[in-house]
Amino acid sequence: MDISTTTDVPPPTPPRHTAAERKRSARGAGRPGDRIFLGLSRGSGILLLVVMAAIAVFLAYRASLAISKDHGNFLTAFEWNTSLVPPTFGIAVLAFGTIVSSVIAMVIAVPIAVSIALFITHYAPRRMAAPVAYVIDLLAAVPSIVYGLWGALVLVPHMNGLYGWLNDFFGWTGVFSWDEGAPRSMLTVGILLAIMILPIITNVSREVFRQVPQMHEEAALALGATRWEVVRMAVLPFGRSGVISASMLGLGRALGETMAVATVLSPSFDIQASLLNPGGGTFAQNIASKFSEANEFGRDALIASGLVLFVITLVVNGAARLIIARRAEYSGANA
Repeated sequence: MDISTTTDVPPPTPPRHTAAERKRSARGAGRPGDRIFLGLSRGSGILLLVVMAAIAVFLAYRASLAISKDHGNFLTAFEWNTSLVPPTFGIAVLAFGTIVSSVIAMVIAVPIAVSIALFITHYAPRRMAAPVAYVIDLLAAVPSIVYGLWGALVLVPHMNGLYGWLNDFFGWTGVFSWDEGAPRSMLTVGILLAIMILPIITNVSREVFRQVPQMHEEAALALGATRWEVVRMAVLPFGRSGVISASMLGLGRALGETMAVATVLSPSFDIQASLLNPGGGTFAQNIASKFSEANEFGRDALIASGLVLFVITLVVNGAARLIIARRAEYSGANA
């Protein structure tokens, strides 16, 4: 009686690669195109860091020359007289005006931009969504000086009604009191900046909302969710990080806007408690209006104010990155 036995043959062991071989394989060591692309991308990143460092060093050096000769407090002085002996200048008014006008612009623009993006992607029929998106794209390409001329010739003359209404109903707060002067104030600047940054935030938010996985929306609809509940539970959580990034792009333009602000605002080196009365200023507007007539020391002082704006921009973008990183785990992008 023959007894046949079967033996299990183990599967072939895959060849083992050393860590160096795996590293070379990941880098595409055998493909010239991969090596070229890796070198170009790495060089671009290093070049960007070098350029940013060079800008920071230049601004810091020229700013130190001016601040060392400043007779006043650079951070708290309410005066800008670089031609005096000794010179006195400070950025308190400029910092206040830049932050206030940008905050007003963001408060107005972000909700409207997100609403427009949701309307284009989830509510509007295709025949309507395409023209609206096209108009938004055109608004993003309009030069800032055109916005400034429109603001000075059209927006400012039509702000009296709004200012009067705010003064009648909210003037008791002091923030919206109006002495019936020309409406060339921080509120007008904030409204103009909101119009300018609206297309940027809308376009980026629209593209983010388009990337929402279709199965997320279909799952919410299958559970009986309404259109708004789908947007609230599936679309907005997925696009939160993208909306924050879009808002930071818009904020960056609002912080550095020059010609539009200079065309609309009546600047003065004082801080007004009311947003409706003329006065105040911004970093970019002050640099644009004073740079051509300033001497060498005055230009160093303006560069010092530009350094502060540079630091504010870096801080804002860093804060945005931290917010995005903390909320990434709650985003649908990780699903």
